[in-house]
Formats: sequence, structure tokens, C-alpha cells
Amino acid sequence: MRIWFNKNFGVSKSEFNGLLVLVSIIIVIRATPVIYGYYQPNLKDDPNLLAQIQKISITDQVYANTIRDRIENTNPKKTVKLFKFNPNTLDVEGWQTLGLSAKQAQSIINYTAKGGKFYKPEDLQKMYTISPEMYKKILPYANIPDQPINASKKYMPFEKKEYAKKVSVIVDINQADSTQLDEIKGIGGTFALRIIKYRERLGGFYKKEQLLEVYGLDSNKYAEIKDQIEISNIPLKTININTATFNDLKRNPYLSFKQINAIIQYRKQHGNYSGIADLKKIVLLNQQVIDKITPYISF
Repeated sequence: MRIWFNKNFGVSKSEFNGLLVLVSIIIVIRATPVIYGYYQPNLKDDPNLLAQIQKISITDQVYANTIRDRIENTNPKKTVKLFKFNPNTLDVEGWQTLGLSAKQAQSIINYTAKGGKFYKPEDLQKMYTISPEMYKKILPYANIPDQPINASKKYMPFEKKEYAKKVSVIVDINQADSTQLDEIKGIGGTFALRIIKYRERLGGFYKKEQLLEVYGLDSNKYAEIKDQIEISNIPLKTININTATFNDLKRNPYLSFKQINAIIQYRKQHGNYSGIADLKKIVLLNQQVIDKITPYISF
């Protein structure tokens, strides 16, 4: 057989011997359970086993009944009795006598202890610890006496308070502080602060319509306040355009960064500005922008 394996599968002598050993081991493993079962004696059930199991079951049942009897003797059930009661003053024992458990009774006591009140017998149904059946059972016995009214707690008739209306005033928006601006009817503290902040950025107002440039102040609000404001004839803060830096000019809200760069580059290339006419030579500055910045620049 080894020669046949060698001829057909190229198996050497050592490999063939290993194959024989492996097959022998497999045969032994498969045969072991059969041989063991043949020689192992059959085990018969003990005829007293069923009786022993039944005895254990009876013992467990007796033990359970004993424990239950002890519990019932230790905690005897309270006698349920219905009687007239005030739910606002009834104690735990009283609620249990009506048929509630200790936990349910304590829940109601906690409710009244925290200031909860029953103003009429029907209020009992709002307690989730009282079932609908129990509510119907005890409702006829609930008795809540009329509560005496404490004179010190009587409700006073509502008095409509008249709030002081803002008196129409004339305010100088170039010199007024936030308190004075707040006196303008239609202007609150928020708008007052915005107006002051924008005024400082500009250097002062030269016409009322500039208020429309304040954030949130629309045409309706302007129409409401325009007759309550005035502009004093005080000098505006100006910037010398021939010496101004980029940071100086960027505070002006009418100029964009590109326009500021154009102003500075033109000055470097052509020298100082002699007047407004020179600004018109800058392509990025249209007449509208020039008119807006004219009150705030000097040469």
C-alpha cells in the first residue's frame, strides 16, 4: 500500500507512517464511546426518589404558609370604617381607617403640610393616591367647614395706576446726554445710546435727517421724534485730509476702505489737497459721498 501511495501521491515512508498513526487515533476515538457504553452497567432510578421530591415540596409549602401567617400576625389589617372627616386636618391613622394604605395616607399628609388645601369635598379627586372608587366611597363623609376670612388678606380692589407720560420737549441732539435723549417721546435708553455712539463717530450732526442712519431708527420713528429735536450751531469735529491716516478716516461712516485708500494714494501721488475740487478727481468718490464728508474734513 505504501508503494501505491508513493507512486500516485508521492508520499514518503515517514509520511505514510504518520498517516497510519493518524488513522489509528481516529479509530480509537470513535470506538471509545461504544466500548464504554457496552461495559458500563445501566443505572436504575431510586424507587424512593419520587417520594423524596414530594416530601421536599410539602416542606417548602408548609414553610411558606408559616412565614405568611407570621407576617399577617405582625401587621394585622386595620379595620376600615367610614366617618365624618375634615381632609385638611385628618391625620395618617384617620386616612388609614377610611381604607387608604399607609403610603397613600402619608402622601396626602405631605400635600397638606406643604400648604395644600381642600376647599371643597370635590377637591379630593385631584389626589392621585385616591382611586375613583375610594373617592366615591368617602366623598359623602368629607366635611370642610367654612374658612374664616382674614381681614388682613382681603383682596384690595385693583387700582389702575397712571404712569407718568413723557412731556414733549425739545432736545439738542448734538449736546444731550443719554438721560436727556431718553426724555424724547419715542426714544428709550437703547436708542439714546445708539444716537450718542453714532454722533461721536461722525463728529456731530449737521442735519436732523442723519438720525435715519442710526441703526434701527426708521422713517416712522424719525417722523415721531423730529419735532422734539434740534441741532445747535456748534463746530463739528473735522479731520485734516492732508495729514489723516487710514485709521483716522475709517471712523467716518460715509467712506469705504477702498475710498480711503484712494484718498491716501492720490495724496501721495499728487501732493496735498487744496480744496473740495481735488476730491472730485478721485474716481471712487461720487458727488453724494463728497457732499456727506465735506462738513467733517479740513485742508
